[in-house]
Amino acid sequence: MISLNMLRKARARIKIPRAVIVVVCILPVVLTGLFYLLRHNSGIMSHIEDNFSGTARRFLGLLSSVFPFSVTEVLIAAAIILLICYIVKTIMITRRNPGKWKILGKRILPVAVIALYGWGLFCWLWNVGYHTPGFAENNGFRGHNVTQHNLAEVTRFFADKANELSRLVDRDDESRYVGNRRIVFAESKGVYRNAAALFPCLEGRLYRPKPMVFSWVMSRTGYTGMYMALTGEANINVKAPLFLMPVTVSHEHAHQLGVFAEDEASFVGILACVTSGNLVFEYAGYLSGLMHLMNALSVEDVETWLEIYNSLSEEILQDWRDNREFWQAQKKVVTGIKFLDDALTSVTRVVSDTVDTVYDGYLKSQDQELGIRSYGACVDLLVEYFTIN
Repeated sequence: MISLNMLRKARARIKIPRAVIVVVCILPVVLTGLFYLLRHNSGIMSHIEDNFSGTARRFLGLLSSVFPFSVTEVLIAAAIILLICYIVKTIMITRRNPGKWKILGKRILPVAVIALYGWGLFCWLWNVGYHTPGFAENNGFRGHNVTQHNLAEVTRFFADKANELSRLVDRDDESRYVGNRRIVFAESKGVYRNAAALFPCLEGRLYRPKPMVFSWVMSRTGYTGMYMALTGEANINVKAPLFLMPVTVSHEHAHQLGVFAEDEASFVGILACVTSGNLVFEYAGYLSGLMHLMNALSVEDVETWLEIYNSLSEEILQDWRDNREFWQAQKKVVTGIKFLDDALTSVTRVVSDTVDTVYDGYLKSQDQELGIRSYGACVDLLVEYFTIN
């Protein structure tokens, strides 16, 4: 049998040429630098997206679809565990060696190189898309019909449709929404059929979304889903309210189909739901759209907002209360021990704010300046599309 000492001696005899080490360390810097150098050339970015990035993401989605669990979560958990072990081992090694700074540098270098490879790959797989013409531009949206009057009319339309459907979906004796997450996941693969007929760019194979084991972490940070380009997966927070989950799934599927901007993915997800012919998805789409529209209308026309709000069914109001209570509950930690509750609640708030700040900074670093237009891109697209159609 091969002993551990034999393996150590064999590893010690293996000498990797210095030139190879230099190339391995420099390559991710070159690849990442090349992306930042070329990212403002939309022609090159579009060519790469059409001929490499999109194909690679679809292939990765096919590979990850074999597994019933979230490969993204497994990779993140494994990376965190390995990093912690590596840090502990590094501390132990450097403490008992005189040349600790030299050793520390050697230990940090491979971590930095691996991180650069990961970021470089992510840039060429996903960030490329942020520097290509978006869904709205490619499909002729101009923003010509985004007026206060049209905002009010489209909001009324969404309120009427949501009112109608709110009484048709399954509910319990207390008017609370009752649904089945597994059915939503299974039926989500066909939800874009009618939307793709309207916008051919939305054609493509969709894979079953993945429920996240660490959904409670997503809830605490205020997120309902996450698309991961490195695995091609749509990952869903299964703790979030079920009545909006169909539109969350459709939003992440929009990313899977190559809609990059968050607000455009929200519009596309809502459109897919309301045109799906599936009652559960239609209600989620109209309810989500109504929430976006009402938020915008509350700023522009309080009187009309109040009129529409007073017309909403008790079922919709119950869903809104349940949604609000769920997210408010995520801001507090309750263990029954006051000082511990206060400390953990503060930590939760800091983590949530930090995640928001980092994500906002990341989007802006990729030229995704959200909220530039009057009501925000999602509302603008909803108003323009449903005013014309």
